[in-house]
Amino acid sequence: MKRVDTIARVRRAFHVQGWSVKKIVRELHVSRNTVRKILRSDETDFAYERERQPLPRIGAWKAEIERFLVANEGKPSRERLTLIRIYEEVRALGYDGSYDAIRRYAKTWAKNRGAVTAEAYVPLYYAPGEAYQFDWSHEIILVNGVTTTVKVAHVRLCHSRMMFARAYMRESQEMVFDAHDKAFAFFRGTCTRGIYDNMKTAVEAVFVGKERQYNRRFLQMCSHYLVQPVACTPASGWEKGQVENQVGLVRERFFTPRLRVKSLEELNVWLLDKCIAYAKAHRHPEQTERMIWQMFEEERGSLVHYVGPFDGFHCVPASVSKTCTVRFDNNKYSVLSTAVGRPVEVHAYAEKIVIRQDGVNVGEHPRCFGRGETIYDPWHYVPVLARKPGALRNGAPFREWVLPAAMEKVRRRLKSVHDGDRQMVTILGCVPTDGLAAVDAACQEALDHGVCSASVIINILARSRDLAPAATLQTPDALRLTHEPVADCARYDSLRRAS
Repeated sequence: MKRVDTIARVRRAFHVQGWSVKKIVRELHVSRNTVRKILRSDETDFAYERERQPLPRIGAWKAEIERFLVANEGKPSRERLTLIRIYEEVRALGYDGSYDAIRRYAKTWAKNRGAVTAEAYVPLYYAPGEAYQFDWSHEIILVNGVTTTVKVAHVRLCHSRMMFARAYMRESQEMVFDAHDKAFAFFRGTCTRGIYDNMKTAVEAVFVGKERQYNRRFLQMCSHYLVQPVACTPASGWEKGQVENQVGLVRERFFTPRLRVKSLEELNVWLLDKCIAYAKAHRHPEQTERMIWQMFEEERGSLVHYVGPFDGFHCVPASVSKTCTVRFDNNKYSVLSTAVGRPVEVHAYAEKIVIRQDGVNVGEHPRCFGRGETIYDPWHYVPVLARKPGALRNGAPFREWVLPAAMEKVRRRLKSVHDGDRQMVTILGCVPTDGLAAVDAACQEALDHGVCSASVIINILARSRDLAPAATLQTPDALRLTHEPVADCARYDSLRRAS
């Protein structure tokens, strides 16, 4: 095909210099047909594309080549076969053509494939309070110097583009519930529709079209907040493109470079501040004269009223071991000693674990996300100490037990007494009836008078209740005290009258 400079010379020779076609052919060494084509078409450039590429040797091997090309599409880039590898594989099957033929066929195939899969998109509009989008992302941070992967829940209001992000250690259902509650509390309301992907914590079965079988607890949450859930088509992330873009934005702006925090609570406070700062500093993508925060404040009036937190727990049945512990999520949590031998229900929340038996709480702890750890509440084991008071010194639940100041002083002083453990157990046994503050005050009063005895402390508690001495704790353990109760009480009464 002639170059554009040759075409320009032919056109100038004919139209400006007045040369004939015969002279142009002779002087410029161009064929007559070419000169006529240039002058008749009045074009300044010509391009030639072959309409049909003959591939006689590939014809019988098209299916095998396409099989390799299709398999490549579903693999990560580092695992895909290069064209030279595909050529070698096909050649090993008997292909005797050239590599260039396969290269040209693969190029045409990719071009046609792109034309088939290319789709046009329609810009979407959401009315105020109409919909929000929800998604998860995984980010890497340093928590107290330890590299940790956290799961970040993203919520985005479709009209105002206001975003919310909160980090968790898990991506489980109770975290989904907590993320919704924290987001709706921040927004001061919710939308009529929630757009999700087909996450297992929400969707149990995917049917044809938009038909889904949602998880029962997830539907309860949606009913509580008056939200209609809508699931996207599988592998169609553009149906919730706003929150997908938010994932990339938050990762780029908030988590790069790698964050260093002391705790997850500190990270979540920082994330909320960053979301608000971003909304106040950036304009709305459609209404560019206004900030995202301004649009959000206007949309708040159209949101469905926030009705308060949903009791978002994940329930798991469990059994209680003889050591008064329940295993959940690779950790152990203590329960009341009265719960031993009967099944319990573990209600797992995002930040705590509640253990119930017959509708009554038998244990509650902050949630632990480690592995192989045991979380004790020493008060769960106090009833057991009545039978085994010696366990107070070496029992694992009491190893790092922090008591109020006065009770801790009494405990240290009683360690030097041969039956001090039994006396301390008697004092601890008063806490369920009198309260921790009252027992601590009684211990402090006894210490002020220079007396450290279970009988005296029980007497002080009895006086504070304005009850007769006969109503004091008269257990066999109390009767076996080696100190003389009458002498101690008489000494305390004389000191009290003197003061």
